[in-house]
Amino acid sequence: MRSAHWLATAAAAAILVGGAAPAFAQDANTSARLNKVEGEVRALQRKVFPGNDGKYFEPEITTRPAPVTTPGGPASTPVSDLLTRMDSVEAQMARLTAQVEQNTNRISQLEEKLAGGVPAAAPILAPPPASQSNLDAMSGGTSARPATGPSVPANTPAARPSTPPAATPAPKPVAAPSSRVEAVKAIVKPQSADAADDEYSYGYRLWEAKFYPEAQQQLKLYLEKYPKHARASWGRNLLGRAYLDDNNPSEAAKWFLQNFQTDKRGDRAPDSLLYLGVSMKQLKDTKRACIALAEFSETYASEAAGRLSGLYNSTRSGLTCS
Repeated sequence: MRSAHWLATAAAAAILVGGAAPAFAQDANTSARLNKVEGEVRALQRKVFPGNDGKYFEPEITTRPAPVTTPGGPASTPVSDLLTRMDSVEAQMARLTAQVEQNTNRISQLEEKLAGGVPAAAPILAPPPASQSNLDAMSGGTSARPATGPSVPANTPAARPSTPPAATPAPKPVAAPSSRVEAVKAIVKPQSADAADDEYSYGYRLWEAKFYPEAQQQLKLYLEKYPKHARASWGRNLLGRAYLDDNNPSEAAKWFLQNFQTDKRGDRAPDSLLYLGVSMKQLKDTKRACIALAEFSETYASEAAGRLSGLYNSTRSGLTCS
């Protein structure tokens, strides 16, 4: 009987020892792993934050202080310390998650406002219509309206006549149409069976009336429309005359030279060559003037001695040609 009780006691002790051994071994293993991790963190802190050069930065990772145990309270175990640390990490994760959700919600609201566009500005309201009192104040109390009460004494400020506003200067009258325009319109354009001749004749009439710019425009139009017309030589020569009489010898010389070179046997080729010398003389180009006069006297000797002799002699006067 005694031996049976001893065997039962021994078996119970063996069971307790066998069950406690794995738990003790597990606690020891967990504590060793945590101690190793904490040691590595402290080593990393010593490497990153040495603190030996006077510039010490408080590390963000620090070892947790050992829990203070109250007398009579149960001593903490490695497993309880691990659970405490896990609770702290979970609390931090919860706070971070809440912040992320709040920021996400704010960003979504901003995006919705931006997507909806900027709200339209409030419409500008028209000013209210001026009341009668406002009109009185602006006009010095002289606005016309029937009086509904007793008249105001003449010596009161309201009855004093207001200073009349400064007189606005009268607008200047618009200038009447130019008399030159009316005079040009008064020149009648010929209307015959020969439209080309009508164009030339109209240019001649403008030149004869001393409307030189208008004559230049009309003769250019004639030469553009009818370059092969029988009076083309007359038109080019007259166009040069219109520029020369308009005190533009440089442009005149171009048309005189063109007319001479285009058709040396043209009706007005001799005139153009002689007037080319005139233009060069006005431009004070003696050399070219003498060349033009020499060519004219040689090519058109009969004209130099006859119809154009007066202009030829007057042009030679004052020139020293070799």
